[in-house]
Amino acid sequence: MKKMNQYMQLLLLSVVLLTAGCTGDFEDMNRNPNQVTDEEMDVMNYKTGTKVKALQSLVVPVQEHMYQFNESLSGGPFGGYIGATVDTWRTKFETFNPSADWRKWPFANVITETYTPYRGIVNGTEDEVAIAFAKLLRVAIMHRVTDSYGPIPYSNLENNESITVVYDAQKDVYAKMFEELDAAIEALGRNTTLPAEAWNRYDAVYYGNIAQWVKYANSLKLRMAMRMSYVDEAAARTKASEAIAGGVITANADNAAMHAAENRTTLIYNDWGDHRVGADILCYMTGYNDPRLEKMFLPNDNGKFVGIRIGIDVTSKSAAVNKYSNMIVTSATPYMWLNAAETAFLRAEYELRWGSAETARSLYEEGVRLSFEERGAAGADAYLADTESKPAPYSDPLSAHSVSLRQSQITVAWETAGEEDDADAIRERNLERIITQKWIAIFPLGVEAWSEYRRTGYPRLLPAVENKSGGTVDLAHGARRLPYPVEEYQRNNANLQSAIQLLDSETQGSRKGDIMGTRVWWDCKPYNN
Repeated sequence: MKKMNQYMQLLLLSVVLLTAGCTGDFEDMNRNPNQVTDEEMDVMNYKTGTKVKALQSLVVPVQEHMYQFNESLSGGPFGGYIGATVDTWRTKFETFNPSADWRKWPFANVITETYTPYRGIVNGTEDEVAIAFAKLLRVAIMHRVTDSYGPIPYSNLENNESITVVYDAQKDVYAKMFEELDAAIEALGRNTTLPAEAWNRYDAVYYGNIAQWVKYANSLKLRMAMRMSYVDEAAARTKASEAIAGGVITANADNAAMHAAENRTTLIYNDWGDHRVGADILCYMTGYNDPRLEKMFLPNDNGKFVGIRIGIDVTSKSAAVNKYSNMIVTSATPYMWLNAAETAFLRAEYELRWGSAETARSLYEEGVRLSFEERGAAGADAYLADTESKPAPYSDPLSAHSVSLRQSQITVAWETAGEEDDADAIRERNLERIITQKWIAIFPLGVEAWSEYRRTGYPRLLPAVENKSGGTVDLAHGARRLPYPVEEYQRNNANLQSAIQLLDSETQGSRKGDIMGTRVWWDCKPYNN
C-alpha cells in the first residue's frame, strides 16, 4: 500500500503536535525538545528527502574535487572546453596518461556515492514519487558514467552491495535506463498535481514542481535517444519521438539546474586557478563575433578572450592563469544539467534526420535564441543571419602553440539546398551547425560535449599537443573513453575482464581493450575527414 502523500502527512503532523499541546501530554518531558523522532522524520519526509537531495548533488557533482575530476580534468578537456594550468601535472587525462589516483574518481567514487542513497530510497519507502526520483536520478548520473567508459555495473548494483559486481554491456545499460525513465515519467505524470510543499525543501532543482520534473525526464530521454542515432537508428527515432510527444523543456524557465547553497567550482576556477577556458570554444566564439562571449568568460590580462591549448604541458602556471581567459562562475551560479537550448537543438537534429528540413531550421534558430536569452545577450537575429564569419585560427599569447588554420569552415547561418546542390553534403553541414551551436549553448557540460563530439565528430576540435598514450590514442580523434580504475583490476578482476570483452564486442573501431582509444557502443560514425 502506498504511503499517504507527503502534503497530507505534513498537515497531519501539525494536527498531532497541536493536539498533544492542548491535552497536556507530558510523557515525553525528559526527551530533548530539539530532537526529532524517527516517526516525525518519516512524516516530514526527512529520511527519504535527504537521500533524494544527495542524488541530485551527483548528477553534475557539486563536491569540488569530484566535479574537478569529472568535468574540469576529463570531460571538459575532451569536449574542447577546459585546459589545465598546473605546471606540475605531467600525468593527466588530457595528455592520455592519467595516474592511478585520478582514474578512480569518475568511476568508483561516483558509483559508490550514488548507490547508498539510491538503495535507501527504493528499499526504504513505498512512495512512488520518491522511487521515481531515485530511478530518474540514477539514470541522470549513470548515463554519464556509461558514456565515459562503455560497459559498467548497473543492473546488478540495484540491491547488491558487494564490490565484486558483474558489468552490463552498454547496449543493455541503455535499454535498462530507458525502462527506468519510462517508469519514472509515468509515475511522476500521475502526481503533477502534488503540491510543491511535499518536496520543495528537498528539491534543489525544481522545488517540488513535479510537472517540471516530467519535462526534464523526457528531455533526458531525448538526449539519450539521439545518442543512439548512428548505432540503432530505429530505436533512436522511436525513443526520441516518444520523448518529444511526452513534453520536453522548451523554455528557459524550465531549465534543469542544481541550486546548491554554494557553487564550489569557484574554488577550482577562481581560487585555485587550476584551469582556464580551452582554445577551441574561444576560437569559435571570437571568430563568430559571438555576443555571448562577455556573458560567459573573462578576458585575459590584455583584455582579450583567448583560451589555453588543451593537452599541453604547462611551463608556468602563473603565466597561464594571466594569459588565458577564465569562465564566469560565482558562488550563486547554479550547476546546469540540461537547458531549453539543448532540447531545441536535439529536436532540430531529429527533424534534420527524420522530418522536415524547414522545421529543423526553425528549431536550430530557436536553440540559438534560447541560448542568447539564457545568457542575457542581445543580437541573436544578426548572429543567425551571418553567412561569412568562421571560427578564428588560434593565436597563442605565449607564442608556443598557435595554429594558422581554422578548426572549421562552418558558418552560423543555416544553409538551404537548391536543385543543383548536393543535398547530403548540405545536410551534413547543417548537422555540424546544430552540434556546434549546441556545444556553445551547453557550456560547461564537459561530459556531454565530449559525448556529442564522439558521436558526431562535431565540433571540429584542435588535437592535443602531447600524446602520452603510448600509441593507444590517435591524436586526430582524441580520447574515446576513460580507462577503468586500477582498483577494479585488484578487487573485481574476473568481472572486469568480462567487461573488457563486452567492450571489444561492442566497439566498431580498430582499437580494442581497456584503453582510451577504444570506441564505445554508440560511437560508430565514420570519422570526419
